[in-house]
Amino acid sequence: MQPYELSLAAAADAIRARRLSPVELVDSVLDRIEKVEPHLGAYVTVTAEQARRAASEAEHEAAHGRYRGPLHGIPMGLKDLIDVGGMATTASSRVRADHRATADSTVAARLNAAGAVLLGKTHTHEFAFGLTTPQTRNAWDRGRVAGGSSGGSAVAVASGTATFALGTDTGGSIRVPAALNGVVGLKPTYGLVPRHGVTSLSWSLDHVGPITRTVEDAALVLTALAGHDPRDPASLSVPATDYRPGAGTDLTGLRIGLPRTHYFDNVDPRVETAVRHAIGQLETLGARLVEVDIPMTRYIQATQWGLMVPEAGAYHENSLRTVPELYQEDVRILLEASELMSAGDYVRAQRARTLMRAEWTRLLDQVDVIAAPSVPIPAVGADEATVSWPDGTVEGVSDAYVRLSAPANITGVPALTVPVGHDSAGMPIGMQLLGRPLGEPTLLRVGHAYEQTQPARELATVA
Repeated sequence: MQPYELSLAAAADAIRARRLSPVELVDSVLDRIEKVEPHLGAYVTVTAEQARRAASEAEHEAAHGRYRGPLHGIPMGLKDLIDVGGMATTASSRVRADHRATADSTVAARLNAAGAVLLGKTHTHEFAFGLTTPQTRNAWDRGRVAGGSSGGSAVAVASGTATFALGTDTGGSIRVPAALNGVVGLKPTYGLVPRHGVTSLSWSLDHVGPITRTVEDAALVLTALAGHDPRDPASLSVPATDYRPGAGTDLTGLRIGLPRTHYFDNVDPRVETAVRHAIGQLETLGARLVEVDIPMTRYIQATQWGLMVPEAGAYHENSLRTVPELYQEDVRILLEASELMSAGDYVRAQRARTLMRAEWTRLLDQVDVIAAPSVPIPAVGADEATVSWPDGTVEGVSDAYVRLSAPANITGVPALTVPVGHDSAGMPIGMQLLGRPLGEPTLLRVGHAYEQTQPARELATVA
């Protein structure tokens, strides 16, 4: 096994035991980038020399007993919404082609303090306003979408061109590309990870979180990221927590919610079969399945768009009026649509969210975790714009991908996607676990327990 193939946890163990140096690991990943990045387009920019210098410094520190923890010397990618002082933050847009950050975002500063090594910035759907990331190809099939908006981060992790990466999630933008590329994605509780220095799409829906190879890796990154920052008004004041799950797989007494509504409606049969099989595996580990009804399902997508579009429009108001030609057409149309929405529309969406949060609180009193598909279909072809369902419904691809992920953004509850197999074409399928606010330890415990029952996952084979 080459160093670039190691999970974060395995690489951390090897570095701590002096069986692997940060320089060897970073060089291996940079070699992998040189080989496959031209085929995938995961990165906006690769900072190879900076990464080598940081790896050399990390190796020197480790040799002199200054080991910073499990992220020490681990190579990572950051979505190109996340500020790093002195580097461009373009949001994959011509609108911000000349923007350069003057200081680190909170998450970049925390990862740097933990010893992680930045490889570069990963592509996003322009300003994170989309679910496909068109400039990036799926790690398993270059003819299919990568998912978005954190497509670059997911593809980098899936292909071995980053050991872990950060994404943002406003309507599923961590979980969707993670599921479509066969890796783990965690959207934390709203406010658990600070967003200071991260370009906003929709302030009341935005989350920052990790994309990793394993659930344990996600827990290690979350441990470094979580914690209060007064510069983010939504930041929660919570005690420092070690989110690493235990080694056991016993889920006896845990109640797993099995949705009767919404999450299995208009879902590809291959996805439903794989996810139900994975849920059955949780039952064999001792969990008790409890059928539940998802509340207010008819209002989910209207509420998501009713919040996101006006907030995004407000953020882009000035540049949309002065340089509209610099936006990609799909994003510009969505932003222009915000001007057609009234204050009443936005207030009604806020009211619906308040009611939905209350209903989800009651729902999560009945169960500990809800298990469901992450997305209703595997990655579609890059030129496909719609999905046709057996009942005659025709759905836009972005609408299909956001449909199952939006509830966690509206309510702010944590959600984790875990790979649970592949379809007949070899494309990954993900299972989504949703929990109570600040219920990350339980989600990570369940995801890790499932993962321990499965064969070790391999990186995507990049043709």
